[in-house]
Amino acid sequence: MASNRHLGRIVALQTLYEYEFRVDSEDQSVDIQEILKRNLDRYETAIDDTKFVETLVKGVIEHQKSIDDQLRPIAPDWPIEQIARVDRSILRIGVYELLHQGEIVPPKVVINEAVELAKAFGSDNSSKFVNGVLGTAYRTLIEGADNGSSTTV
Repeated sequence: MASNRHLGRIVALQTLYEYEFRVDSEDQSVDIQEILKRNLDRYETAIDDTKFVETLVKGVIEHQKSIDDQLRPIAPDWPIEQIARVDRSILRIGVYELLHQGEIVPPKVVINEAVELAKAFGSDNSSKFVNGVLGTAYRTLIEGADNGSSTTV
């Protein structure tokens, strides 16, 4: 199941990356469902839990504005628009999972998976950046919320 979910996160990352690229390119034909279906079809024999992938993709898109708003103060030296697209997509997946999938995926797993995605698909410094930002997100948005000192989505 774990490797299945890892592959699922890769498919979610590819889907979100392509979707954002096409939106930014003003592609009028962009359809997140078409992109997701195509990407899932490529791995139909390897991914059993397609619902997990769909939940990640749809959840990130649905909550993108609030996720971005929560990332801004966590990484103030890096405006969200200036973060590399792949790193931004990984961070969005990670924050979404921390905030909305905590009962399904432990925070350490979320952060470790995001770091692995950054190592595989990001630049040389991506994994350290993602680890730092998501570690801070966990401390401020999750642990801080448990103490009543922060607000979540």
